[in-house]
Amino acid sequence: MHVEVDVFAEIVTGGALLGASALWAMLRARNMHLWLGTYIRDRLEYRLRERPGAVDVYFCFADHYEPYGYGATRERARARVQRWVEHFPPAARRHRDSDGRHPVHSFFYPAEEYDPELLDQLRTICGAGIGDVELHLHHDNDTAGNLERTLNQFKTVLHERHGFLRREPETNQIVYCFIHGNWALDNSRPDGRCCGVDNEIEVLVRTGCRCDMTMPSAPSDTQTSKINSIYFARGRPGQRKAHDCGRNAALGQWGADDELLLIQGPLCLNWRQRKFGVLPRIESAEISHDALPTAQRAALWERCAIGVHGAPGHLFIKVHTHGAVEATMDMLFGGGFDTLWSALEGRFRDRPGYRLHYVSAWEMVGRVRELATHPISGGGTTAS
Repeated sequence: MHVEVDVFAEIVTGGALLGASALWAMLRARNMHLWLGTYIRDRLEYRLRERPGAVDVYFCFADHYEPYGYGATRERARARVQRWVEHFPPAARRHRDSDGRHPVHSFFYPAEEYDPELLDQLRTICGAGIGDVELHLHHDNDTAGNLERTLNQFKTVLHERHGFLRREPETNQIVYCFIHGNWALDNSRPDGRCCGVDNEIEVLVRTGCRCDMTMPSAPSDTQTSKINSIYFARGRPGQRKAHDCGRNAALGQWGADDELLLIQGPLCLNWRQRKFGVLPRIESAEISHDALPTAQRAALWERCAIGVHGAPGHLFIKVHTHGAVEATMDMLFGGGFDTLWSALEGRFRDRPGYRLHYVSAWEMVGRVRELATHPISGGGTTAS
């Protein structure tokens, strides 16, 4: 039986072998100093936490989908999308969750790569109920005013020209989920590159962003100290990286109008895979040709225990990929999707006491909102 390795013992062992100063230098080189303290604290809390009797697991696959990435020509970009149109539906139809639903893929499409023909190609997948499109953006040396225009224009085109996104009933505003290019949400890179807008969270909220799914970004220096969380952050004038901290989403406590919901993916240490036989690999929920999906990784995602406070019977797992890269497509369509979904189904659909739900990014936001607006009764702490 696998016994989870004690975090402190491993760090002490690593320190003894490498020397404290060398170990610290290696941690900083991978930017682990930004979040390692939080990770250790959270692992201790997890060991003391009471386990729920039944668990609903919501799985979202968020794709930083960039058909024109790496300087691709129009022909190559269209060939990349066509490959998804041809190969994703039959792969998805081989799998079902506890509700009998096929896997869903969320395409976060970059505003700066707008091509109406590519988005029309994706409608084949989305129209079948196994895909959805949200917003992605790479920008640099930007201003708040230009960012606001870019987001408003692109979300309007996605909705009115292509039929993606949705209008919020309460406000009639087009609303969306967001992933920041180069991980630099809220101008979080220390050098200020790949963004430039200190009050980006404020702009996102104002333009109808209802959830950001950028994190985790490790080993990037944009990584937040807050990890494995669903929480609300508020922009702070003149202060970048405002999402480094925030208020945890909790049962019966939805966010204020000026707060942005952030749903993070799992971030932890994988002690089964070590560099030099000592340092663990960083598990950042990336799925790619060199970060293959495995059942062991699915177990790590579960132990990150990302959820809404007060609702321990609900677990949220968001992984990410750059799905237009040929090597990653080769892996996914060459058996990687089957391996991923089979691992999830074996662990969360077929395991007693668990229920697996494949959801889009927006559906995951909706489930969080249902829990965070759930009336709290006098006797219980979980929502059904």
